[in-house]
Amino acid sequence: MEKINWGILGLGDIAQKFSDGFRETTNSKLLAVSSKNPEKLKKFESKFNIEKRYLFNEYENLLNCKDIDVIYIALPNSLHHHWVIKSIQNKKHILVEKPATLNFMEIKDIEKNLINKNLFFGEAFMYRHLPQINLVINMIKNGEIGNLLSMKSFFGTNLLLKKKLFFFNKKKKINPNNRLFNKKLGGGCILDLGCYPMSFSILINSLKSKINENDLKVFNVKKEIGETNVDIDSYANLSFDNKFISEIGASFKKELGTMSEIRGDKGIIRINNTWLGDNNVLKIKDNNHDLINIKNHKNIYSYQIQNISQTISAGAFQPQYPSMTLRETLLNMKAIDEWLNV
Repeated sequence: MEKINWGILGLGDIAQKFSDGFRETTNSKLLAVSSKNPEKLKKFESKFNIEKRYLFNEYENLLNCKDIDVIYIALPNSLHHHWVIKSIQNKKHILVEKPATLNFMEIKDIEKNLINKNLFFGEAFMYRHLPQINLVINMIKNGEIGNLLSMKSFFGTNLLLKKKLFFFNKKKKINPNNRLFNKKLGGGCILDLGCYPMSFSILINSLKSKINENDLKVFNVKKEIGETNVDIDSYANLSFDNKFISEIGASFKKELGTMSEIRGDKGIIRINNTWLGDNNVLKIKDNNHDLINIKNHKNIYSYQIQNISQTISAGAFQPQYPSMTLRETLLNMKAIDEWLNV
């Protein structure tokens, strides 16, 4: 089987986790990486057996490499738009880490640049490729919880307070240059974490009816701004024209967890770890609790790599389910803009 060759721009923590996923794929190869940090290049060379000719200390050189089929952009949020456009200009297929852009205007510009280019473009919401999400989608399609009514979905962890010491919380010292807390780099809990429950809400509602972007409303927004002028704790409701309501939340301040709960008129589906995968999904119906066990690959990023490589191999330029389509990314960024700017 001919493998799809991948190159990675930026070698931060997420690139490390993503790269480990190639070990459990059959149709993909991590061929090249690029970083301005020589120590990171050396580490990737050793760990992933990358040939020296495919180690690049300039991003442009990686994009110019003719042996690469698809670029995974794992750079800070503020650099996504620029390097997506550069990748399009170099005729590379693209997977960009979430969020795809800082705002709706940037993703609209990407959409314009993709016209008639015959290139794959996807946003890296890895969770959508997990077996548990496929299971949940099939359960809903098969009517196992009846007609969809509402859902709630959260992603939050405490990055601001140290563990309790004699019943007192101690505030951590925040580095304003950290991408999570730097507004210029696209920091804040909404862009970094809130994009997950927002995207999942759009996916679940789409099972009920096609979403008209003018009917997607963000309301009841609650937001706390931290000392570096980025949002650190925020909540909102989403309303779709078919009366489906989603409650979402993101936080750098509170342990909101990673739970999602989907309600129908005949039952409930609860996912304890929506974003990183779990060993089970709970279905509650007529007071009966059905715990469904799921077996995941050792590296959960492998599903995303395998699926996208399969799409590209087939000559399809539009992302196929379970990947995020460009339209879904546009809807997601439009709603995030509303959440951010209320």
